This record gives sequence, C-alpha cells and structure tokens, in this order.
Amino acid sequence: MYIKQIIIQGFKSYKDQTVIEPFSPKHNVIVGRNGSGKSNFFAAIRFVLSDAYTQMGREERGALLHEGAGSAVMSAFVEIIFDNSDDRFPTGKPELILRRTIGMKKDEYSLDRKNSTKSDVMNLLESAGFSRSNPYYIVPQGRVTALTNMKDNERLNLLKEVAGTQVYEARRTESLKIMTETNNKREKIDELLDYIKERLSELEEEKEELRDYQEKDKERRSLQYTIDYREQQAITKELENLEEQRVTGVEDTGDSEERFREGDKELADIQSQISELKQQVEFLKVDKRQLEEERRDNARKKAKIELDVKSLSEGQLAAQQAKSRYDAEFNSVQTSIEKHENQLAQIVPEYNSRVQAETTIKAQLDAAGSTRQRLYAKQGRNAQFQNKRERDQFLRTEIDNCSPQIKKVKKVRVETAEDIERLENEISALESSIAELREQLEGRGTSNDEIQSQIHDAKATRDKLMDERKELWREDAKLDSVMTNAQNELRHAEQDLSHTMDQNTSRGLAAVRRIKRQHNLDGIYGSLAELFEVNERFRRAVEVTAGQSLFHCVVDNDDTATKAIEILQKERAGRITFIPLNRIRPKQGNIPNANDAIPMVEKLQFNPMYEKAIQQVFGQTIICPNLQIAGGYARSHGVNGVTLDGDRSDKRGAFTGGSIDTKHSRLQAVRNVSKWRDECDAHRSRSTEIKRTLGRKDQEITQSVGTLQKLEQKRVQQENSYGPLRQDLRSKTNDLQNKRDTLTNKQRASAKIESNMKALTDQQDAHKTEIATEFKKALTWEEEIRLETLVSTVQNLRQQYTDISSSRSDLESQKTILEIELRENLHPRLDQLKAQDLDNSNDSSDRAGDGGGGGGGSRRNGGIRALQHTRSELTRISHTVETQDRKYQELDTSIEHSLTQIQDLERRHTDIKSQLEEISKAIEKQQKRVEKSIRKRRILTEQAAEVVIKIRDLGILPHGALEKYERTKSDAIVKRLHKVQEGLKKYGHVNKKAFEQYNNFTAQRDMLEKRRGELGSSQASIEELIQVLDQRKDEAIERTFRQVSREFAGVFEKLVPAGRGRLVIQRKFDKRQQDDDDSDNEPRRQQDEARVENYTGVGISVSFNSKHDEQQRIQQLSGGQKSEYSPPLPLPFFLSNH
Repeated sequence: MYIKQIIIQGFKSYKDQTVIEPFSPKHNVIVGRNGSGKSNFFAAIRFVLSDAYTQMGREERGALLHEGAGSAVMSAFVEIIFDNSDDRFPTGKPELILRRTIGMKKDEYSLDRKNSTKSDVMNLLESAGFSRSNPYYIVPQGRVTALTNMKDNERLNLLKEVAGTQVYEARRTESLKIMTETNNKREKIDELLDYIKERLSELEEEKEELRDYQEKDKERRSLQYTIDYREQQAITKELENLEEQRVTGVEDTGDSEERFREGDKELADIQSQISELKQQVEFLKVDKRQLEEERRDNARKKAKIELDVKSLSEGQLAAQQAKSRYDAEFNSVQTSIEKHENQLAQIVPEYNSRVQAETTIKAQLDAAGSTRQRLYAKQGRNAQFQNKRERDQFLRTEIDNCSPQIKKVKKVRVETAEDIERLENEISALESSIAELREQLEGRGTSNDEIQSQIHDAKATRDKLMDERKELWREDAKLDSVMTNAQNELRHAEQDLSHTMDQNTSRGLAAVRRIKRQHNLDGIYGSLAELFEVNERFRRAVEVTAGQSLFHCVVDNDDTATKAIEILQKERAGRITFIPLNRIRPKQGNIPNANDAIPMVEKLQFNPMYEKAIQQVFGQTIICPNLQIAGGYARSHGVNGVTLDGDRSDKRGAFTGGSIDTKHSRLQAVRNVSKWRDECDAHRSRSTEIKRTLGRKDQEITQSVGTLQKLEQKRVQQENSYGPLRQDLRSKTNDLQNKRDTLTNKQRASAKIESNMKALTDQQDAHKTEIATEFKKALTWEEEIRLETLVSTVQNLRQQYTDISSSRSDLESQKTILEIELRENLHPRLDQLKAQDLDNSNDSSDRAGDGGGGGGGSRRNGGIRALQHTRSELTRISHTVETQDRKYQELDTSIEHSLTQIQDLERRHTDIKSQLEEISKAIEKQQKRVEKSIRKRRILTEQAAEVVIKIRDLGILPHGALEKYERTKSDAIVKRLHKVQEGLKKYGHVNKKAFEQYNNFTAQRDMLEKRRGELGSSQASIEELIQVLDQRKDEAIERTFRQVSREFAGVFEKLVPAGRGRLVIQRKFDKRQQDDDDSDNEPRRQQDEARVENYTGVGISVSFNSKHDEQQRIQQLSGGQKSEYSPPLPLPFFLSNH
C-alpha cells in the first residue's frame, strides 16, 4: 500500500487544483525553500488521514480555506489515491480514492467518488493500520525533538502506545468493572437467600392449619360451583330463547323493512313519474298557449287573405272589362298606325321619285337657263367690246372672279357632305337606341313578372325560416325549463351525496371536477364509486367493504395527483385521497374456490383500465351467505368476508351490528348525481346546439330579408325607371325626326350647291372657250340655233318642273300629314296604352304582394297572377290552421291523459303511503319488542358474566365436584353451603396463601442459588480474562521493545559507524542495583521481574567513539548529538515533516 496521487484545491496555500504525482512505493522526500508549501502539503495529508482536524468549528474550517487575492474560495478538498494492490484496504479494488471536502457549512468524506460517513472512513483506515490509538505514523515538525527529550517514563508510555496496549487496558478496565458489578450482585443474592430461609421456616408451622382449612374450602367451592353452574344453565337457556325470538323478529323485521324499502322505492318512482307528468303537462300547456296564439294570428291572416281573394276576384271582373276596352283601343290605335304606315310606305317611294325627278328637271332647267344666259351675255359682249382684247380681258376678269366662288362653293359642298354623313350616323344611332328602348319597354312586363315571382319565393322562404325559428324558440324555452328542473334535481342529489361524506371530502370532489375542467387534466378519472356498476343485491356489501374509499379519486399517475393536490392546497378547496394507477400494486389474495365464497370483484362491472384500483379496494373481499362462513374463510385464507346484510369479518375478528341507513345508499347517491349530471350536460349541449342553430337561422333570416329588400328595391327601381325610359324614348324620337328633317334640308341644299357648282364651272369653261374663239359682233349660226332651241327647251322644262313640283308638293303634304299623325298622335297614344298596361300590371303585383285586390287592364294578366298568388297563400294558411287545430286537439287530449295519469298515480301514492305507515308502525312495534328483548338480554348477559366471574374466582375445583351434588336439590345445597361457611369462620386467622408462599419462596431460593453459581463462574472467567490480557500486554510491550531496540541500534550504527547505541528497559529493582543490561541479551529471569508493572521507563545509552567504551545516557549528550537520532517505530505507513 502506498500513495499514488494527491489532488489539492482551495486548501491553505493551494488555491487552484494541484495534482502531485507520481510517488514511489518506498520512500518519498519533499524538499523546498521556506514558504514553498511543504508544511501545507503535509497538513493536507494529515487533514485526510489524521484525526488532528476533527471536531472543527466554522472559524476553524474557514481557516483551512485559501485566503488571498481574487475571488473568495467557498470550499476546498484534498483527494488521496492509494495503491491497494496488496489489499491492505478491504475493498477488493486495486486502488482506493479517499477525498475530504470542507466549506463554511460542510465537512464531507467520499470513498471511490461516492459519499461516505466519517465513521466508515475511520473504520477503513483502522483496518489498514491508521490507528487512532497509535498516532505516530505521522510525525510533524518538532515531534523528533520531543521524542529525544522525553523522560524515561514518558518514553515507556510511548512504547506502550506503539505496542497498542491501550486496547488491552480498555478491555481490562471494562472487565474489572464487570467483576465489581458481579460481586455486588452476589452480595444482594446472599441477603435475599438469608431472608427466604427465615421465611420458609415460618411457613412450615402454618401449613397444618392451612391443610384443614383447605378441606372445608374445597367443599364450599364445590357447593358454590353447583349453585352457580345451575344458575348459569338457567341464564343460558333464557338467552337461547331470547336469541330465537330475536332471530324470528329480525326475519320479520327484515321482511317488513324489505317491503318498506320496496314501497319507499315505488313511492319515489311514483313521485318521479308525477313530477315528470306535471312537467310534461306544463310543457303541453305552454305549447297550447303558444299554439293558440299562433292559431289566432293565422286566423287573422286567413281572414285578411280571404278578403284579399274576394277583393281580387271582384276586381278581376272589372279588370277584364277594362282589359276589353283597353284591347279594343290598343287594337284600334295599332290598326291606325299600321294603316298610316302602309299609306306612308306607299307615298314615300313615289314621293322620293317625284323629288328625284324634280331635282333632275330643275338641274336640266338650270343648265339650259345658264347656257341661254351665257349666250345672251356673249351676244351682249360682242356689242359691248370693240375688239378681242377688251373682250378677253373682261372674260379673264370674270374667270378670275369665278374661281373664289368655285372654291367657296366647293368648301360649302364638303361641309354639307360632312353634315349629311354626320346626320346619317346620328340618325342610325338614334334608330338603334330607340329600338333598344322599345325592346326594354316591351320586355319590362316579363322582367316585372320574374321579379314578382322572386319576391314571392323570397317571402315564402322568409316565412318558412321564421316558422323554423319559432319552433327552435319553443324548443329552447322548453329545454330551459327541463334543464332548470334537472339542475334542481342535480343540486338535491349532490346534497344527498354530500350527507354521506364529510364536508372536506365533498368540497374536495367538487374542486377536483372543477380543476379537471379548468386545467384540462384528462388523467383525472373521477371517484372510485363513479367507475363501476354493481347489482342492487350486492350494493350494501360493496358499500361496507369500500367505506370512504368510494370517494377516493382515481388518476392515471402520481404527476397528475401532485398537480391536483398543489391546486387544492393553494385554493384550500377541501381534502381528497388520490389513487394513482401507476403506483398501486394490488396484492394477489388467496381467494377460496367455493360456492359459498363469491369474489366481490366478479360482481362489479368496470372498465379494464381501472382494474388496479378496483383490485386494490375489493380484491381481498369475498361475499358469503352468513358471518360464520365469512369468519371461517377469513381465518383460513386471510381474506375479508362480508355478507349481503353488511356484516363483515377478517382475520382480526367479526364486525356486526351498528347503524346502517338503508334509505340512503352512497352508491345510489353517486348514481343519481351521475344521472342528473349527464342529463344536465346533455341538455346543456342540446341548448348550446339550439342556440347555434338559432344564430344560423337568424343569419339566414337576415340574409333572406336582405334578399327580399334587394328584390323590392329592384322592383321599385324598375318602376321608377319606366317614366325616364318613356321620356327618353319620346325625346329621342323627336330628336330623330328633327335630324331627319335637317338631313332632308341638307340634301336639298347639297343638290342646290351641286347645281351652283356646275353653273359656275360651266360658266368658267364657257369663258375660257370664248377666249379661244375669234371676236365677232354677232352670234354664230349654231349659237343662234342653239339659243332658239334653248328657249323652247327652257319653256318645256319649266312647265315640266311646275307640274312635277305641284305633284311632289301634294305628296309631301300627304306624307307630312301621315308622319305628323304618327309622330304626334298615334305613336304617343300607343306608348301611353303600353304604359297604362305596365302600370296596371305593377299595381296588380303590388296588391298581390300586399294582400290587396284591384282591377286594371294588363296584357300580362297581372291581376290574374296576383289572384293566383293570393289563393296559393290562402291554401297554405288554411293548411297551417288545420294542422294547428289538429295539434291543439292532440294537446288537449295529451293534457287530459296526463292529468288522468297524475290522478291515478296520486291515488296509488296515497295507498302505498298508507301501507308504508302500517308497515312502519309494525316495524316500530317490533323494534320496541327487540329493544325490550335487548335490555333483558343485556341484563341476563351481565348476570351470566357475573356467574362466570364467580366460577372463575372459585379457582381449581376438586375432582368430581359437579357429580357429587348433581342429584341434590338446590335448597339442600344452599343449607349445606351455609353450614360449611359457618365452619370456615374459625379459620379466619389462617394464612390462606401459606402453601403458595412456601412454593414461591422455594422457587425463588432455587433460582437465586443458581444465579449465584452463575455469577461465581462469571467472576472466574473474568479473572482468567484479565490474566490473559495482562500476559498479552506484556508480550506486546516486550515484542515492540525488542523490535524498536534492534532498529534503533541498527540505525544508530549507520549514523555513527564507530559508535554504539541501545535502548535500556528500566525496572523497579534497577534503582536499587543500578545495573544496566543489554536488552538484546537480557536473559529470562523470574516471572515477576518480566512483568510490565515492574517497568519504570525506557532509557537511551550511546557511545560515539567506540563500541566497547562506556556508554553515555541521553541526559549527558549535547543538543546536536540528541538530534542525530530518534527511536524508530514499527509502522506500516510513516509520514514525517522535519
């Protein structure tokens, strides 16, 4: 064993972690300057291995922590790693890691990186030779000097410590203490034996009188026993009779109670049925009132619609007459229009041809006139001018004057052509626009019918949705009432359940349900009673078995339970016991396989995931027919037995009787709470669903009303747009006619412009031609002939023009009259009739939508459609009224039937209540009889107990005591007993316990003598042990002295080769003889001389110059010579700081 490595951190001067290695298995020397940390290194090893640093306070621990610049050190540790290849430490490992850690508030040890106690560490060090009784394996500074300067007696004490004699001394002291105690006990035993011997001699004298007394006392006890025995038999017989009566009464009471429970249950059922029927009647009455209101509303609506139908029917005749007049007038106007248009169609082509012919003739007339006029002008110029030059100059001037006019006329002609083209385009656009307006007006009736149909459908949809919403309102109101009733029942059920448990548990269960809901703890499954079902026959047995465990809360694991408990404690919301399924381990019971032992778990229905909790509570319980069988199985199989009546038995005994409230069952209360809670949840869910449906219905109704409003707005817009359409049509028609007139004028102007243009061009051409001819005073022959021809031609053309212009004017007058008639009279009248038709159609539609009637002539049969819609609405409302009447009759029938059922149930309730009162009276009488029997039984039981006490007080009876007086009458026995008691009075002074006391004292004497012998043998053993310890101590001291002396001589010889040194044992007789003997060659003298008690010290004798010179004692040496040596100590591990 040796140190392999040392790790120091935070200890004294070692702030940072310092690792010192390697170390030699033999000798290791640490050298360094002063202040380099050698002593602190030495102190670190002592800190772990020595007891020099035990029992340190806060300040002492703080002094060991490093103090210096920088951050403060809060803890320090020293770790020593030993090589344990020689198994010096009994750990079975090749090395041992020992660490000690200290702080301001801690002081800890660890072995092999694991925390360990100080005592374990010290014991391990003791086993390896680091003994507290031998602290010299660590030699600090100054210890060598102290050893050298020791006195002889101190050196002897050191030798004893090294030899380990303290252990022997401790055991010897302990043995002497035990021996002293043993002597004290022997003295007390001797005193008791003297007293017992004296008392036994006195009791010898009292034994004879006592023997006579005992004979008579035996007879007295026999007589008394006979009397008591006969009294006991009589009481037992009376108790058996009472028990038989009790069993019979219990059976009768049980039957009565069973009939009472059945009747009470039937009463509860009847009451529940009555409540349900009354609630049903209230619902029916509410439905009846609502239905009656709806009947009245629908009746009013029906009457109003009937009046509308009548009004529409009456107005239909007037509408038909008006329609006939309208059709006649419409046809007349349309015929006139067709006639005028036909006439106009016939006149227009002829008129156009006349205009064309007139235009042609006019052009010819203008051309002939122009030519004639030029010829006349030429003839005049010939006379006007003298020569050709003057003429040409004039002609050129005329030509030049004609050019601007031609340009101007061309410009006007272009502008007129553009105006004509523009007017033609505008007329075409106006004609298309007028056609579209007429189509819109023509199609307005159909669009209006479609809108009216959509409005009718939208109203039907709205009414249907409102009816559905009313039904939902009715159901919601009914559901609110049902839910209120269910909540009241739930509150009553919870109150009944809370009465079966303490208040804290009740509050805790309610809080757990709330916590599960608020914190979404799905791992909370509920109370145990909610997690299984059981037949009513076994309900009482199950309740008695489970007890308060019925209200323990089952959870999935302990984390869920911890969360719930923390919230409960935080809110102070009661107390509850949790059953975490991951923690419980149900025991496998020794359930008997027999017909009269039914495992209770088999009678429970539950989810397999809760099996652990069920097994934990009910797994060790069986159901038995009676308490005797249950007790037998409890003793033989170690299970809990329970009867159907609730009596139970386990290995500790039977439990029967007590007060059990049969009317209030915990499980039934839990079932009622669960039932009404489920109903409340179902009603609440349905109410939420209805409210969501109502929200959707409201949205649908709002949407339907919005759609209806849009359609109405569209209809109104369409109606309002008809006037502007007609006005627009009239305006565009007038505009079209104006543009046509303008176009005609423009066309005429264009023809005139063309004529002027041709005249100017012809004139210019004529002037140019004339310039090219010779100047003559007269016209040429051809020109003369042409002039004559032109005169006749002009006359003819003027006549033709006059004729055709006259005919054209007549046709134009006719055409104008026809167009004015069509434009100003017939077409406006036709539009007026069509507008009247549409207005009448709209009025009829409005009346149909509003439920009214009216007349008017509509080509699209608006009144007929209104009448059809109204009759359809009348059919629908009539069907609704009939359905409501039928429902009303059904409601009346249901209410009468329910009231009849309520009366029958109330009569049945009264009858059963009367029967229960009779049964209750019978039970009360039986209970009084039972109570009287119980009082009598209690008295007899007390008497029987007293008799048993009397018999027990008689003690052991003589043999045949009962048979001796079996046939003797009781009176004779009483007389004989009186006589014997009188005879016993003279023995009143006799010590009745003389025999008993004599036997007791004899037994005590024997026991004390045996004990005294044991103490003597113990003292001898202790004395022998002391001798052995003294001998072993002497041997250890002598063995250690020889070893130390030998080592000292060897070491001294190495230090001083020319000298000699030895240790000298000093004895008491050496003071007289002053004889020093060599310890190595010391012969064995007498035994007394070798005993340790004769040793007075250990001296040192040395010689520095010769091995044979006279040696000096330690007191005679100088200081330097003293420091040359110290006595070597035989240690397995040695650490020196010097």
